[in-house]
Amino acid sequence: MTARRLLCADSIGHRWRDDCGAQLVEFAVTLPLMMVFVVGIFDFSGAFTLKQKLTNAARDAARAAAAEPASDLGRTLPMSVNDAFLAVDNYLATNQINDCGIATGASPSGLTWKFTASGNGCATPGLTLIINRGYYFPQTSATLPSVSCASQAPSSGQTAVVGTCVSIQYQYPWRFGRVASLLGSAAALPTQISATAVALNEN
Repeated sequence: MTARRLLCADSIGHRWRDDCGAQLVEFAVTLPLMMVFVVGIFDFSGAFTLKQKLTNAARDAARAAAAEPASDLGRTLPMSVNDAFLAVDNYLATNQINDCGIATGASPSGLTWKFTASGNGCATPGLTLIINRGYYFPQTSATLPSVSCASQAPSSGQTAVVGTCVSIQYQYPWRFGRVASLLGSAAALPTQISATAVALNEN
């Protein structure tokens, strides 16, 4: 009887010392945190990569338009604006980015053309392309251009410089916000990634 009681006591003590249950609890607690980190790394790196590609596309388009003559800016779609549009559209196609079915059909507002599209499976708000061929900004102390490519008024006595501003805004389907909700927090993230570039008009 004594030996049997000792065997039972040893077995119960071994069960209390077993930490398998503790490891399972630790894994259950850390799994949501690990998911947030992994999805966050992939999501933010994807957004950063898209931002770099849009910036390159905007720079190429601004340079292409700025090198063209300004003699046809009274047209509905000048050659320089069309060249900037094609530069962006071709860059998106080359980098396998959906162009949302964007087409040349924008009416100008002054010297600014705005193209929007949300087709081809793009989520709203889709793609917005703004080309301002008469982008004025001060020669000194100019601030970064806005996504609307609105001209900057120079201060009194300052000389205004004329350039071409190209702005691209592209929808980005964030997954981080849904995963962050596992931890009970809501992440407010922008619905679009934007890039803007300016080039001085050569003609």
